[in-house]
Amino acid sequence: MSDKLLQIKDLYVNAEEKEILKGIDLEIKKGEIHVIMGPNGSGKTTTANAILNNPMYTKQNGSIIFDGEDITNLKTDEIARKGIFMSFQLPEEIPGITVTNFLKYAKNKVTGKPVKIFEFKDELKKYMQELNMNPKNIERSLNVGFSGGEKKKNEILQMLVLNPKLAILDETDSGLDVDAIKTVSKGIKMFRNNDNAVLIITHNTKILHSLDVAYVHILVDGKIVKTGKQDLAMEIEENGYSKFKN
Repeated sequence: MSDKLLQIKDLYVNAEEKEILKGIDLEIKKGEIHVIMGPNGSGKTTTANAILNNPMYTKQNGSIIFDGEDITNLKTDEIARKGIFMSFQLPEEIPGITVTNFLKYAKNKVTGKPVKIFEFKDELKKYMQELNMNPKNIERSLNVGFSGGEKKKNEILQMLVLNPKLAILDETDSGLDVDAIKTVSKGIKMFRNNDNAVLIITHNTKILHSLDVAYVHILVDGKIVKTGKQDLAMEIEENGYSKFKN
């Protein structure tokens, strides 16, 4: 059995009439953490949305293979059921739907199996304790009235509960203080094992300090212009992207 989990091959993507991605190649193996960094507007979030086949983006060329299956043209919900999770930079608020009910519904849809409510609530409480989350949030409307840090922790909670094969974290660390970033990093370490993988999209290298990152990819103007190890992220932190823009 292959250890290749995600393969993106020669991917070109448009948003409306504008070309955003211009031939992306990316391979992620099971057990790996990959990071995409790049200046604003370079195509980082577009890459994440293209993997999930967000209908706002149009693939012009290329393919996406996930766990040996071509998912290039599958619908977003079908891709999610295959085992891909994405956390959002700006998590939505859903009045009237509690955190518990949202996660129970999501887990049922992803697994196709009924959720045993008492075991499920015990699981939620355990993860919330590990993530230093207020236990009362479990019965609050999803993200309604939550602080920015609480919303991002909630995304990590969803990842742990749904236990996907691939977790895509789109600037989950954006706007977080040092303690919240440490909690997010802890959640990533709790999640990762030899059978899954993580793709982190970030501007902030702080989230990477305690993680075992396999590869860092620098995305500029819709193309991956450099791939390296974790020290590449530190180089970006010190010197920025100016040399890569040329």
